Amino acid sequence: MLYHLFDFLSTKFDLPGSGMMHHLSFRSVMAVIAALLIVIFFGKSIIKTLQRRQIGESIRDLGLQGQLEKKGTPTMGGIIIILAIVIPVLLFARLDNIYTILMLVATLWCGVIGFLDDYIKVFRHNKDGLQGRFKIVGQVGLGLIVGTVMCFSEDIVIRERVTIPAEQNSIELQADNTPQEQAAGEELKLTPQFGEKQMKTTKTTIPFVKDNEFDYSWMVGGNTTLAWVLYVLIAIFIITAVSNGANLTDGLDGLLTGVSIPIVGVLAVLAYLSGNIEYAGYLNIMYIPDSGELMVFGTAMLGALIGFLWYNSFPAQIFMGDTGSLTIGGIIAVFALCIRKELLLPLLCGVFLVEALSVMIQVGYFKYTKRKYGEGRRLLKMSPLHHHYQKLGLFETKIMMRFMIVSIILAAITLGTLKIR
Repeated sequence: MLYHLFDFLSTKFDLPGSGMMHHLSFRSVMAVIAALLIVIFFGKSIIKTLQRRQIGESIRDLGLQGQLEKKGTPTMGGIIIILAIVIPVLLFARLDNIYTILMLVATLWCGVIGFLDDYIKVFRHNKDGLQGRFKIVGQVGLGLIVGTVMCFSEDIVIRERVTIPAEQNSIELQADNTPQEQAAGEELKLTPQFGEKQMKTTKTTIPFVKDNEFDYSWMVGGNTTLAWVLYVLIAIFIITAVSNGANLTDGLDGLLTGVSIPIVGVLAVLAYLSGNIEYAGYLNIMYIPDSGELMVFGTAMLGALIGFLWYNSFPAQIFMGDTGSLTIGGIIAVFALCIRKELLLPLLCGVFLVEALSVMIQVGYFKYTKRKYGEGRRLLKMSPLHHHYQKLGLFETKIMMRFMIVSIILAAITLGTLKIR
């Protein structure tokens, strides 16, 4: 909104300083500051409102240390996160950017699914919340929207790398050139260049591979319709998996918030690099025009999460509930799809993956042993994995910090894939 306002003032009246809004870095900084201020200054009043309306968490006794003390802690705090993302994005992002629009739709869509789940738990006193099939329908709907827009929107394109003939290089490789000039010429010759032609494609990025691009349409023989169907199915799977993985990770004070901060930070950096033709060329990665605008969204979310940790760290003054956890997972999934880095998610979101696998393995092993031996057995003391460590006697702040450290390490390795191939 402010971008468009100041763009008008700059064009119409040549207002001094209005050109600052044209700088992506300035708007990103303003977005993270605005998100932090919204959470810190308005979070307390929202918490008091939730307490006054007795919107508190109902705790199931699982025999975990300090668990019952959390009973009555306000939940549905994901509303704070959503507000702290959406308001700065509306203020500082370009609202005519297709990626901004797609991320706002994903945020509100997942927020509504999570809100309905929390509403049923809190006000209908149904601990199971929204039935699983309705969650799946919501996630499938979002996957259908994202997949269709990515495949058919004329605003979503990439520019492919092309080889520049040697004679077009500014440094000619002549016999009398010094070794340094020869090396510079060779380097310029091998530096990736991007053609002017923009193209629609279902290509994505494969980590740890030199020519790190893969086209999904190859799997269906180049058929456009089948490529769309395949891409929608992939989008549905990724959104469902990451969203539910984030939901399972949200079990300790500050855990999901702390784990998600490095993930969102890396996605924001990747969006900036992918949307900048110079950096994309230098790093030999896919150049996605206009995707750099996602950095404003990413920094707004980063500020929202850091600010929410102010209240969500142990002992938590508020829980994010499914309103927050499903939204965080959905945003991360759609963000990765937009910048065509979804195949990095198993590494970047490794904590989510392990948490989800711990539940699947625990349930699968229990059912297998019950069928085979007549008595269900467990590999872990409790799932998801963070509860297993609680049962082992680790205090939840230590578990939270260690999981966050692991997430930081995975985030660093993910950034390393830009060069490790």
